[in-house]
Amino acid sequence: MDRGDVGPRGSRPVVVRVPVEPVEAAREADALDAVARAGDVVVRGPLFGVAAQSRADGPRWRVVLEVTSGCPQQARDGLNSRLWFHAKDEARDRAERRELLAAVARLESERVDELLVSGTRYRVVRAEEYAASGPGGIEAPRPTDPEPLVPDWDRAAQEPGIDDALVMDPDAPVTPTQAFEQLALRDLCYTGGRFPEEVRADSRRALDTHPDVLVMPPTFGVVERTGDGWRPVSGPHATPHAARRSLDFALTWMWPRLRGYISEDADPRTDARTWTAAGGGGPADVRAAKLAAYAGAADTLRVGRANRLDFQDVVYQIVRTRRLLRWGPDGPEGPRPSDVNSQEPTRIHLALDEDGRVLPDD
Repeated sequence: MDRGDVGPRGSRPVVVRVPVEPVEAAREADALDAVARAGDVVVRGPLFGVAAQSRADGPRWRVVLEVTSGCPQQARDGLNSRLWFHAKDEARDRAERRELLAAVARLESERVDELLVSGTRYRVVRAEEYAASGPGGIEAPRPTDPEPLVPDWDRAAQEPGIDDALVMDPDAPVTPTQAFEQLALRDLCYTGGRFPEEVRADSRRALDTHPDVLVMPPTFGVVERTGDGWRPVSGPHATPHAARRSLDFALTWMWPRLRGYISEDADPRTDARTWTAAGGGGPADVRAAKLAAYAGAADTLRVGRANRLDFQDVVYQIVRTRRLLRWGPDGPEGPRPSDVNSQEPTRIHLALDEDGRVLPDD
């Protein structure tokens, strides 16, 4: 498709395909049920990552650093590390290493959102995180969302990566519910008075500069109910099980340490479960009772695919979140002028020489 074949405001037509493979058809039916249940879209704010485009990619971009960072500078720092390690371990020759290290030097001192290195374009990209909300609150995982056949609760287990090998293709055919979601969200922008005017102005401008949207794969997290809504407890995960495991870890390991029930210098293998199983304290020991309660709450997460936990007057819920990435004639949207950076560019790694040897600071 060329850019002459576009609709109003320069947006691409949406190509719809009918899912016929049984698993995909089940996902589509699941998505249709979710649309019927949803009442509102809850927007949390922007997330950032890095995408790359080589000469062979055409209009497609590949995600090389997952789009989960809370500010643009975190994504720039991730690209800094990626290029530094490429220079150290993978550069073919001195010329390529010099080019990579020149890019690293810029990232150490400038807020650079796009670089051309060794024939590949790297861009810091921006996505909007949102979730569907209905009468029961924020949408929970769907029955067809990815779950392991045998749940692994080992804290050392490697969880699936977010956006692994994700190729973003603005012209790829989509299913009917995906098309509905993309079209429904094309005009999404910040309008509320709680947003500063510069944020609202950038949001309105993006409707024209990046009129298309791509809906990225779902992520899953833990939220807790507050007096006026829901508050995130964990960052995004690739599967509902990974989100449950993060809540299990918080209940058994992190929160007992933060709240003084387990000493911060205790053996890292000690948690509420091992303490309770070892018979720590006694029946009247307050700490033992607290840790037994934490372990019992975490155990309920391991029964079936629990998506809700009521513990100590707090409701925790596993929720399904989405990310909307805006797309323009030159590809995915980058950071906006009004996006906030929580840190300045800085040097992250030691210097390298042209042969990839690490140089000491002195």
